[in-house]
Amino acid sequence: MQARCTPPAQGVPQIRLSGRNWRHFSSGTATAGGRRFLISAFCGILAVLLVLLASPAARAAPLDDALARFAADSFPETEKAIEELAASGEPQVEALLRALADRRLMVSASEKTVFYSDETGKLFDARTAQPASRSPDDLSAVRVNNRLRNVIQGVLSSLALFAADPRRRMQAAESIFKSQDADALTPLETALAKEKDTAVRRMLEEARASVMLMKPDAGPADRLAAISILADRGDRIALGQIRSLMGREVSPEVRAAAEDAIERIEARLQLLGMAQNVWYGISLGSVLLLAAIGLAITFGVMGVINMAHGEMVMLGAYTTFVVQEVLRAYAPEQFDWSLPLAVPLAFLVAALVGIAIERGVIRMLYSRPLETLLATWGISLILQQAVRSAFGSSNRQVGAPSYMSGAFDVYGLSITYGRLCIVVFTLVVFTSLVVVLKTTPLGLQMRAVTQNRRMASAMGIRTGFVDAMTFGLGSGIAGIAGVALSQIDNVSPNLGQSYIIDSFMVVVFGGVGNLWGTFVSAFALGIANKFLEPIAGAVLGKILILVLLILFIQKRPRGLFALKGRAVEA
Repeated sequence: MQARCTPPAQGVPQIRLSGRNWRHFSSGTATAGGRRFLISAFCGILAVLLVLLASPAARAAPLDDALARFAADSFPETEKAIEELAASGEPQVEALLRALADRRLMVSASEKTVFYSDETGKLFDARTAQPASRSPDDLSAVRVNNRLRNVIQGVLSSLALFAADPRRRMQAAESIFKSQDADALTPLETALAKEKDTAVRRMLEEARASVMLMKPDAGPADRLAAISILADRGDRIALGQIRSLMGREVSPEVRAAAEDAIERIEARLQLLGMAQNVWYGISLGSVLLLAAIGLAITFGVMGVINMAHGEMVMLGAYTTFVVQEVLRAYAPEQFDWSLPLAVPLAFLVAALVGIAIERGVIRMLYSRPLETLLATWGISLILQQAVRSAFGSSNRQVGAPSYMSGAFDVYGLSITYGRLCIVVFTLVVFTSLVVVLKTTPLGLQMRAVTQNRRMASAMGIRTGFVDAMTFGLGSGIAGIAGVALSQIDNVSPNLGQSYIIDSFMVVVFGGVGNLWGTFVSAFALGIANKFLEPIAGAVLGKILILVLLILFIQKRPRGLFALKGRAVEA
């Protein structure tokens, strides 16, 4: 009896064992040399098989077939090539598809070879993903149309569903959710089975529901589940997708569920719109409060109509610009510290300018408010021209630190980090000012002068010094406001003019010299403005606010919170 092991490839020796030798070998009585020979023979066979399977030619066959289709210069062949690339699993597939979408994938018609370039223009061999040693003379870009671009986007989204970065998986699921690509259903379900991240998993479920909603062969149960998921999402995209379902032939049960979901989403969006307007109003109110709070102090304590207050805001914004330019030139890695450094510097610059104005001009015009108005208006023109001469009349770029970039959602309410930081910053400034006025000797003297200047002077308070410090404090706070406004408005010589009228409206509405009145009026006017804008427009909305304010002042000339005191009431 003989056993024969036939080799699978030519060149591998045959092994013949007699029945006796095989029994000796299997029972452990074969010689050591026979064992070594048999083991070596089997190892040789396995090595040949592994070499054949691992050879580049064997691995690259699907990739070669896909790349060969690009040379056909045919849209159907290119679409098949995209599908084969996605199925090949090669690491360079994503780079090839992105190059194809951007017309950076090129083919040589004479050599039937494919190359792609990166964003810098460097050429790579599409088969090996290695830098190309040469560039054929007849390279031409592979043509794509809108259909192919959609196919490419869908394949890229499917590939990104399995990326290591959760943010990429989230973006891929969001892309499929918007496109409703039915071809992505299988990879979506595969990704759902593996996903561990709760937020990404929720997005994958919504993407699957979006695809299943419009899938032609989807059953009523699948569509009902999809409608439920999209209704829970409740945004405008989900609303549009459910509405598009109403134009199709669906069962009465599905139609009723879709109508109910549309009503729920519309009611939610209406409430969300109101909440968004409230947030925008709070954001605008914080800006108005920053711009007006310094004016409320000087107007209340000194009775001065300071038309140059807006220029103090402008000086704070330009101080921020100078700080950022210095950091860009000498310490760019410390750019995120630009705003914390600019806040005290802007306060100091604006306060010193304010004290100089008070000591040089305003102290000679007390008890003559109309003349202070004209004088400070002239000073505002001088400051604007000085800034134009120093920095030019064009807008200046003021960047945002990294921690003020981006946005986040709260139950569908979009909140930017920049606006949120400004609101928090405004509350900190207001609280600090209240503490200064309530707990420091200067604050006590300022309140005394506000209520009765003559009595305060008779009690030994140096009213001239208090006036200078008050004007400096109000101007310094305006400079801090300029730091915040530089993040949401253009930094130009006319920056302050955009807020001076609104600042006076806030001060008059809240009550001259009353900080809490200024606080309430700033946010009230900001919210009212944002609710009127969608109805009447930006310009007409401001006019309506002004008319309502005039009517209010007719009834309450001293504003919402009038100051109390003998001198005030007299």
